[in-house]
Amino acid sequence: MSYRKTIKLICGFAGGSAVIVFAAANTDFRGYFVERRGEAAVSRWSRFNVLQAAQPAWTPANHTPVPTGHAWDFNWDKRDPSALSNGKKKESVNEDPSSEQDNGKPKATRNILLIRHSQYNLSGTTDKERILTPLGREQAELTGKRLAALGLKYDVLIHSSMTRATETAHIINKHLSGLGVELVSCDLLREGAPIEPVPNVTHWKPDAVQYHEDGARIEAAFRRYIHRADPKQKEDSYEIIVCHANVIRYFVCRALQFPPEGWLRMGLNNGSITWLTIRPSGRVALRTLGDAGFMPPDKLTRT
Repeated sequence: MSYRKTIKLICGFAGGSAVIVFAAANTDFRGYFVERRGEAAVSRWSRFNVLQAAQPAWTPANHTPVPTGHAWDFNWDKRDPSALSNGKKKESVNEDPSSEQDNGKPKATRNILLIRHSQYNLSGTTDKERILTPLGREQAELTGKRLAALGLKYDVLIHSSMTRATETAHIINKHLSGLGVELVSCDLLREGAPIEPVPNVTHWKPDAVQYHEDGARIEAAFRRYIHRADPKQKEDSYEIIVCHANVIRYFVCRALQFPPEGWLRMGLNNGSITWLTIRPSGRVALRTLGDAGFMPPDKLTRT
């Protein structure tokens, strides 16, 4: 069998793994794998077995990875119209159940922009002393300019009641003043320990009581703010939430139905933008995670 036909046959069976196999075969035929004279000959094809051992397992009947997770739960926010209509008593025998479901079906998309607060004074002993640094105020200005430049019609700006988040929100709001955005403070969005992370870290170890208390509060914040639109909402909405890294990362994991204990595997810069989109069907998409590309490199921090 010719060299060309051999490689063609390998590619047909191996799919993506053939790239590595081809590279090995090509270098072999060009003489890069030199065999010393006098030593026992080594089969060229045995080297392919070594290379393929490092590749994902495959069979001729299945060339695609097998999903390992659970199916998407369309009723994750308990607002799926089909689930809400189940068990309801009909008021009239002539009532069409499909029309009732259509009337209660969301039609708008919610866009939620999660903003991490700017850099703050780490040496403060109380929340009131943990105010934004001069750099932190610059970061908030840059974030506000970026949000304004997007040209979106923001409906509300909700922020954590902690000082660093409140200051960040007020600076951002200055750039949105012409849009009449409502400013709302919320205690549920305060920083905390949402759930014990996996894998564990050694530099940060809250006790079980903190996880118990903060976790319930942050989960309550998620249920309040992260869900599909109300059926009465006619137009797509854009909402800004200024809060904290732990809260945002937990929200992202929960919204995407990823294991929530993986929240600490992500990192967020100060003043960064994380954008979640929630469709009427209950599908959720992450448009950006921790976007800070609008800031100069010397303004980036993660404290």
